[in-house]
This record gives sequence, C-alpha cells and structure tokens, in this order.
Amino acid sequence: MIAPKDLEHCVEAIRHGSRSFHAASKLLPARVRDPALALYAFCRLADDEVDLQAAKADAVLRLHDRLDRAYSGRPADAPADRAFAAIIEDFEMPRALPEALLEGLAWDAMERRYDDLSGLRAYSARVASAVGAMMCVLMRVRDKDALARACDLGVAMQLTNIARDVGEDAREGRLYLPLDWLGEVGIDPEGFLRAPTMSPDLRIVVRRLLREAQTLYNRSEAGIAALPLDARPGIFAARFIYAGIGREVARTGYNSIDQRARTGQGQKLAWLALSVVRAGATALMPKSAVIHARPVPETDFLIEATARPQKSHDWSDALHASLITLKAREEERRAALMSPMQGLR
Repeated sequence: MIAPKDLEHCVEAIRHGSRSFHAASKLLPARVRDPALALYAFCRLADDEVDLQAAKADAVLRLHDRLDRAYSGRPADAPADRAFAAIIEDFEMPRALPEALLEGLAWDAMERRYDDLSGLRAYSARVASAVGAMMCVLMRVRDKDALARACDLGVAMQLTNIARDVGEDAREGRLYLPLDWLGEVGIDPEGFLRAPTMSPDLRIVVRRLLREAQTLYNRSEAGIAALPLDARPGIFAARFIYAGIGREVARTGYNSIDQRARTGQGQKLAWLALSVVRAGATALMPKSAVIHARPVPETDFLIEATARPQKSHDWSDALHASLITLKAREEERRAALMSPMQGLR
C-alpha cells in the first residue's frame, strides 16, 4: 500500500508536471486514481531525469538501478520510488512494462531517429503504450483485446505529443518524424535541424502523423468499454484531452514550429463532461467489434507480457544491449570532448 505522504508528493508532481493527465485523473475512482498518480509521477520523474541531464547515459543507468531496487523490495529513499515499489507488490506489475519504458528512454538518450512509421510506433510503444498497459494492470484488466486498445491509445497520445513538439524538439537537436515521410516531401533532416522552419512540406508530414493518431484514438474507444465502469470516464477524458491537443495543432495550420499548441481550462472541463456522457453510453450500447481488431504489431510484446505475466529476476537482453550501446556512445562522446583539451596541454 502506498504511504499517504508518498502519494501526496506524487500528486503534487503530476499537478505541475502533467496537467492533462492530472485533469483526466479526477474522473477515476480512488482505487485506480491513487496508484495511477503514483505511477505517472514515477514515469514523469524518470523521463525528466533523462531529458534534463547532460550525461544522459548515466541518468538512464541510474534509473535502471532505481527500478532494480524497486523490484527487489528495497526502493531508493524517495517518495516516487517507494510508491512505485508498493505498486509492484500490490498489483504484481510485470517487470517487462517499466523495462520497456526504460528502453524507450535509452533510445531518447541515444538521440535515435526512426526510418519509418513502424520504428516510431516501436518507440511510442515503449514510452507511452507501456504506461497504458500498466494502467490496465492497476484496473485489474489483463484481457488481450482490452490491452491492445490501451496500447492503441498510448501510441496515439505519443504521436500527438510528437506532432505538437516538432519545433521544440528540433531546437534541442531531436527529430522524431519518420525519415521516409520527410524524404517523400523533400525535407533534409540535417538541414531542418540546423534551421527549423515551418513549410508546406512539413505541414503535410505533421498532418499525416495526426491522422494516424486519430485512427488509433478511434480504435481505442472500443477498449474503454471493456474497463470497469467507474474507470471509463477518466480514460475517455485522457483520450479526448490528448486528441484535443492534436486538433489545436491542426487549428494553427499544423504549425508546431513557431508555437506550441495548448488547450484551455474551459476546453478540459467540456471534455471531462463529455467523458462522463460517453462512459455512461458504453453501459447501454452493445460491445463494438473493433475491440477484436489486431494490435499494432509493435505493441505485441507488451500485450503478451501483461496478459501472461511471468516472474522475472533480471532485465531482458534487449534492454541490456540498449544500455551497453548507450554507455559506449557516451564514452565516445566524452573521449571526443577530451581530445582537444589534451592537445592544448
């Protein structure tokens, strides 16, 4: 069970660090809301730990150690870590899910780029769908069809984030848009990163990304109807709020270079009200056949790990390979920085 003071700390972290999720969480029942806020706090702080550090490899390795300690029942002396360890124990959280998140953060630290939509979906599965699968665990839902739709929602939300943050990411030297899409419209990735500017060609790519997200938002709704009735409004709220961010990007002419799309408090309140209505309707309507749609292939491993959890006492070879690659790149970077200094001696 999560200690009250640790939970209070996690709630404050999400209140300031993830306003969209904080708004949606108000519609969740307490038995789901409290561990969900603690889960999001740990994931958010983990993301910030990597994103805000210059030595990203070290940050990822520290996070690996924190997760290892949480799964061994001796979490670091920090509210989010203690809360996450309690979630692991209370809900038998499959280790593969936070492992996937950690691998996605390692890819971020490596400044990995994605050749096509499949690669981008693989990244989104790790940093977003893994969280969606963990939310299902908190709701005691492990049905494969419901998990598939939760993963759809996670990918959709991440694609929306990417569409919203194209300019912000580019100015930090990061590029998530599929390289083949950029090539099709004649955008040179390196040239774009040197001088991020809005163009009709970039507008085509951002619009295409949001259309992909919208398809997944639509598919995800069938899965919400498979969740506990009192949890449905909160998940509908997350779906509508994040899709609303995409509509704000569209409203600006898909210009996410010169401005960052934001939604207002009034909009969020309207989506919360709509979520309650839509959740109520699911109790009256027959189950949609879309619930049985095939999963996004890149999320299959999350669905299997959650539906058929197995005890694991170590991290996967894939994660270790990513961490080894990341550490090697960090050492190469440091060596390159030190060479000019040694030449001056």
